[in-house]
Amino acid sequence: MSFNIDLNYIRNVIFKLIPPTAQLTRLEFEGPEIAIYVKNPAFLLEQTGIISQIAKTIKKRIVIRTDPSIRKRREEVIEYIKSIAPPDTGIEGIEFDDVLGEVVIKAKNPHIIEEKSNQILVYTGWRPRIVRAPPMRSKVFEEVMHGYLSQSEYRLNFLRELGETIHRDVLLAKNGSNYVRVTFLGGAQEVGRSAILVETAESRVLLDFGLNPGRSLSPNAFPRIDLLNIEPDDIDAVIVTHAHLDHCGLVPYLFKYGFRGAVYTTDATRDLMVLLLKDYLEISEREGTEPPFTLRDVEQMLLHTITLKYDVVTDIAPDIRLTLYNAGHILGSAIAHLHIGNGFHNIVYTGDFKFGRTRLLDRANYEFPRVDTIIMESTYGATEQPARDRAEDELIRIVKETYDRGGKVLIPSLSVGRAQEVMLILADAMKQNKLPKIPVYIEGMIHEVTAIHTAYPDLLSKELGQRLKSGENPFDYETFIRLEGREPRTEIVESSEPAIIIATSGMLTGGPAVEYFKLMASNPNHSLVFVSYQVEGTLGRRIRDGAREVAFVNERGKVEVIRIKMQVYSIEGFSGHSDRPQLLEYLRHIEPKPSTAILVHGEKNAVMNLANEISRSRKRLGDINVLTPKILESYTLAYNI
Repeated sequence: MSFNIDLNYIRNVIFKLIPPTAQLTRLEFEGPEIAIYVKNPAFLLEQTGIISQIAKTIKKRIVIRTDPSIRKRREEVIEYIKSIAPPDTGIEGIEFDDVLGEVVIKAKNPHIIEEKSNQILVYTGWRPRIVRAPPMRSKVFEEVMHGYLSQSEYRLNFLRELGETIHRDVLLAKNGSNYVRVTFLGGAQEVGRSAILVETAESRVLLDFGLNPGRSLSPNAFPRIDLLNIEPDDIDAVIVTHAHLDHCGLVPYLFKYGFRGAVYTTDATRDLMVLLLKDYLEISEREGTEPPFTLRDVEQMLLHTITLKYDVVTDIAPDIRLTLYNAGHILGSAIAHLHIGNGFHNIVYTGDFKFGRTRLLDRANYEFPRVDTIIMESTYGATEQPARDRAEDELIRIVKETYDRGGKVLIPSLSVGRAQEVMLILADAMKQNKLPKIPVYIEGMIHEVTAIHTAYPDLLSKELGQRLKSGENPFDYETFIRLEGREPRTEIVESSEPAIIIATSGMLTGGPAVEYFKLMASNPNHSLVFVSYQVEGTLGRRIRDGAREVAFVNERGKVEVIRIKMQVYSIEGFSGHSDRPQLLEYLRHIEPKPSTAILVHGEKNAVMNLANEISRSRKRLGDINVLTPKILESYTLAYNI
């Protein structure tokens, strides 16, 4: 059977397998899904496996929707849901999407009500969409849900237009003429602005589209799509592997200049991405710089975002299927598997990944259906990181020594992932009396990110996810103090009380961490502790590499020189990236074995070091052809022309 199944064949299979009792009224292509509209959803209770059978036969995702004529009144639906939901479901809200015919149920324990999904659909005529109510209130989580509901009609129209594009007949590939070419627009022999263009005879897809945080808004901060003579509306889809600005920071920029396709990512990445992009805009406004996109572009991006679960195969173009797998880097991070054509070529793009378990996440997936080419990060390709427990012990030691000399600890942190891990380490150390109970001040954005973590326990490590599901909140410790606004910063620093401050940004490129640094730098009793990778060109990198005087332009427009007398530490072992041994182990474990490895997302020394090691380790890793692209280099991975 060919990769693209004839549309008439799809319709015939559905009409043949759906029982007449379903009273099918129409079929719609809604993005990657085929929506089957029926008047009698009761057939789902009678033939429980029928939808899976259809999906397996036509190799498409199926969703059942109801004809509007059978949907009961809202009041009756709410009453019915509450009557069948056990008390421990913890329902916190019920809303309606009139366009899609969905009832959105927000519950503390969603798995309880999920078991009654078909029952609710059959009785009420409304398809239940069940979301977790996080134990920590997330403003962004609520804004995303509200945005989808308020713009439901626009989104449905977009999905139907997208469905026609995805399920169109292939042209060249249908006649046996195809190719796969990758072009590196950013993130090649550098860390930052990750962006890879994948082209086939039918499609153009972007893997990430990020910003280089160390290059301000110079041309070197942007992926160089401008040099390819490709317009944003020529792109079919964008895949975002995770919510760090060097991977997602310029996706709204594409919408500003005409892109109207789909953005594919996980639910958690969508929420975190919206939060980080809005924060980026706020910081730009505060610092008086002109951002490359607007809030309207971010909102447009959200309406075009389609979220996917791990391990679910999804059509994203006529000749490309996408599957996302756990990357172990940050919450919601994904390894992207592209199945191109009918087995024509398979690409695994790791994005940033961790092949080792952390307090937050399980290690990255390494088993795939097929692999021909792996595009792999190499951030630490020349470095072996300390063991995780040694890194934790070092952090605790630094905090204790700083406390003993009457100083305060500033931990600039990435708001996503690293901050939450540090919070867990500090809370456990205080519980076990390894540290005194020191106030830990947490800036508002980190709190918001942490709240999003609590909304997705299934994406966290098994142990941490189970703690959240059981009603415990590991991120809510008694000494943690959430801060809002800028006012308390001077007071906290000048106070004689001990304190730990966790603030963004992790590379001191802006945000509250820079304000704390200015206030604390002159006191030798204080400590500055880096727990994140410091990109070349950032203030954090300069300080980590030994700079003891740095200049800022103050609010009056004058240059202000800061002399650094505080203690400076850098702890590498907390990284969400794989170090060199883990990268090599990943290539040893990955199944099936790729024939080609393309190394990206690393400074030149790291990339070349790793490439040489892979070449020297052929007996252990297999005969892998290693490529080390530069910016704008292209490789044709497969062709049949």
